[in-house]
Amino acid sequence: MAKMKAAMAAVLVLEKEGVTQAFGVPGAAINPLYAQLHERQTIAHVLARHVEGASHMAEGYTRAKAGNIGVCIGTSGPAGTDMLTGLYSAQADSIPILCITGQAPRARLHKEDFQAVDIAAIARPLTKWATTVMEPAQVPRAFQQAFHLMRSGRPGPVLIDLPLDVQMAEIEFDIDTYEPLPVYKPAATRRQIEKALDMLDAAERPLIVAGGGVINAEASDLLVRFAELTGIPVIPTLMAWGAIPDDHPLMAGMCGLQTSHRYGNANLLASDFVIGIGNRWANRHTGSPEVYCKGRRFIHIDIEPTQIGRVFTPDYGIVSDARAALELLVQVAQERRASGRLRERGAWAAQCHGRKADPRYLRKTHFDDVPMKPQRVYQCMNRAFGEDVTYVSTIGLSQIAAAQFLHVYGPRRWINCGQAGPLGWTVPAALGVRAADPQRKLVALSGDYDFQFMIEELAVGAQFKLPYLHIVVNNSYLGLIRQAQRGFDMDYCVQLAFDNVNMPADEVARGYGVDHVKVVEGLGCKAIRVHRPEEIAPAIAQAEAWMVEFEVPVVVELILERVTNIAMGTEIDNVTEFEALAQDRCDSPTAIATTWPD
Repeated sequence: MAKMKAAMAAVLVLEKEGVTQAFGVPGAAINPLYAQLHERQTIAHVLARHVEGASHMAEGYTRAKAGNIGVCIGTSGPAGTDMLTGLYSAQADSIPILCITGQAPRARLHKEDFQAVDIAAIARPLTKWATTVMEPAQVPRAFQQAFHLMRSGRPGPVLIDLPLDVQMAEIEFDIDTYEPLPVYKPAATRRQIEKALDMLDAAERPLIVAGGGVINAEASDLLVRFAELTGIPVIPTLMAWGAIPDDHPLMAGMCGLQTSHRYGNANLLASDFVIGIGNRWANRHTGSPEVYCKGRRFIHIDIEPTQIGRVFTPDYGIVSDARAALELLVQVAQERRASGRLRERGAWAAQCHGRKADPRYLRKTHFDDVPMKPQRVYQCMNRAFGEDVTYVSTIGLSQIAAAQFLHVYGPRRWINCGQAGPLGWTVPAALGVRAADPQRKLVALSGDYDFQFMIEELAVGAQFKLPYLHIVVNNSYLGLIRQAQRGFDMDYCVQLAFDNVNMPADEVARGYGVDHVKVVEGLGCKAIRVHRPEEIAPAIAQAEAWMVEFEVPVVVELILERVTNIAMGTEIDNVTEFEALAQDRCDSPTAIATTWPD
């Protein structure tokens, strides 16, 4: 046993739990913890420009690699409330992050002290656990419990609030014998998997719907193996995009009201049986259960018991971690295949695959218009970035169109805030991804409003040498809200354009409003503005060169036409297409396989 400050015990536990990186903003009430971080020098720290930005950096860090847990740190009062959006975003998408806040001394908590707020009570609905540690000796065990909860069952965030005097108090603690608590994950049984395969075997046109739980469980390889063994096509949700590569013959497209492919919706509607693995049946994927469920039976496998039956009642439910379930599904499917008891699915899979190359199910992208249409922008991005790129995005027409037109070829290559969708998420999340992985090809994607929300975080990328490429599609509009306002016959308070008196005369005439190039350069980064499709590839090449030369984020701003309506609808069988459909194969995923896997 050794005597130490409680704040030092917290840092030592962080080290033992594998933390090597934190994001945050120091302040008076959390300075004792920062003093111990400074003394140890074992956990790297990135100084955010806004505490909400730190929480989103922690999210990006977690989402980038299996096993990561992002840590964000702030002082008392508004620092905690600023990080609530990050906690909500993490909770909604089952992402473990640890939020640490400072707090007023215990004796002043009931006296309305400066920046004293009951942040644990406020954060409780948005976390797996939120606590204010009132006894110094409980600090190391609170952190131990935090990591246990974040990793067990459905992953999610935790907040630990540390009063100033608790951090500074001395306690006895033996870090040398400390061990992380065992992680609990429910697992399917052999009997449950046998029944699930029996039900699948009775279906004529089955599909697998893979959710973000497959990504969280590092089970993408098993998902693809199970699909190949059974010949059953896969529809990934937005959170699982990349779990099966876009060009795999059994990748049947994404389904939904917005972030979907026409062929994905058509394949789902043609099915008679769906097995969902690690998914939530989110409403942007399903639309109404009445349409989504009609004419088909369902199995639902999820790590969280309360998710099964939450949206609609499946025909069979299994509580299991996605990897544990898929390991058994593969094992039993292999046994049945070896004994000749696995049903042939070639004709049905070929039907689903065929829709990916059918112009009736593809959207046109090759527009030559100036100002540019977003469809052409995404076509150019596919060609410029290839298959090994990782995209980071949040919400808006930019994200919806990206899901319709971009291609993703591996797990954790589409890093997206799926349910909460806070504007401003993209810049800090991309910085968190870059901090987690300095080498990957990283491209963030924002509309102009998302980009403006937390644009100050670009200075973090410049200061800490976190280079990445940021594509900004600028239509000077709140595009998604403008499109939604069509139902109210208005176009109200959604225009971002104005005559910026500081821009050159030819640029003022275009009415962009904010001069993103100057703002980006003022924050220590580089930027290029692009007006025509043929300028996109050279601009991206220049941006990639600058990232290497200057080691800072580089922004490529693409000027779009003001109004483009992107395909979406009220039901998966009622999606409105505003543009012409494809007339050739250029819109389909590149290098679609033409042979079936062994």
